[in-house]
Amino acid sequence: MEYLDFELPIKELEEQLEKCQIIGEESEVDVSETCKQIESKLLETRKEIYKNLSAWQRVQLSRHPDRPYTLDYIRAICGETFLELHGDRNVKDDKAMIGGLGKIGDQSFMFIGQQKGYNTKTRQYRNFGMANPEGYRKALRLMKSAEKFGVPVVCLIDTPGAFPGIEAEERGQGEAIARNILEMTRLKVPIIVVIIGEGASGGALGIGVGDVVLMLENTWYSVISPESCSSILWRSWEYKEIAADALKLTSTDMKKLNLIDEIVKEPIGGAHRNREKTFTIVRNKILKHFEELKKLSPEALVKKRMNKYAEMGVYNS
Repeated sequence: MEYLDFELPIKELEEQLEKCQIIGEESEVDVSETCKQIESKLLETRKEIYKNLSAWQRVQLSRHPDRPYTLDYIRAICGETFLELHGDRNVKDDKAMIGGLGKIGDQSFMFIGQQKGYNTKTRQYRNFGMANPEGYRKALRLMKSAEKFGVPVVCLIDTPGAFPGIEAEERGQGEAIARNILEMTRLKVPIIVVIIGEGASGGALGIGVGDVVLMLENTWYSVISPESCSSILWRSWEYKEIAADALKLTSTDMKKLNLIDEIVKEPIGGAHRNREKTFTIVRNKILKHFEELKKLSPEALVKKRMNKYAEMGVYNS
């Protein structure tokens, strides 16, 4: 388990507890009372640290290398029923954007999301979760297939942004994202969006329009990353913590601004601390909201979705 800077007090206590347990096992000394005291102190420290996280600390948690990615959620939620679908029928199969059909119980869903890598090799293979235009066009193709067969769509967002390379711009990165936003507003099946990690810029918005938008507690959603914001405003990454606060990018900020519908609580310490519990929570949230959305007709669904986004923001007429 890797620890972030602000988690070091937890690391020290966990190491103390481990040593205490080893001493108890290898000697005849009764250390049960000492272990209980350390456990109690550990619990208090965890609660105190995770209760008062800053915006930048939540950004760090969203990027934790042990945090589950899109395929982890899909495989845990759908099991062996998931069938990945490939290609945009135009350029190629973008490995940063994955999608396919899977079942939760007896209900089929079209799952779409960005996928990051676990090590250097797979990060390069997945392009660090940054999709090219063909990735967004693949996502749209799968959404249209889902609409054709009346299958609800679940989008799992975890990206530092769409790929900014010259070749991506040449193939129409902006148009691909804009087209997805337009088509998702009028898709005639339920769309449930879950932000499971980073939700950066148009890269997130390209699959981020939904009837219900859920955000895990330790994730972020913003037009720009704190580092990029800092480099633009201050010509340096040193002010990324100030930028994170100013951007109002946490789940709490997003809910206050009515840009998301619900904050999904994570286990203490983040999703990576108890993966199975996190998977169960997300699965139940998807099913709960689908049960509500399936009661609406396609016309009512689209109208409600359109109104939801039209009412966002503050403006003067």
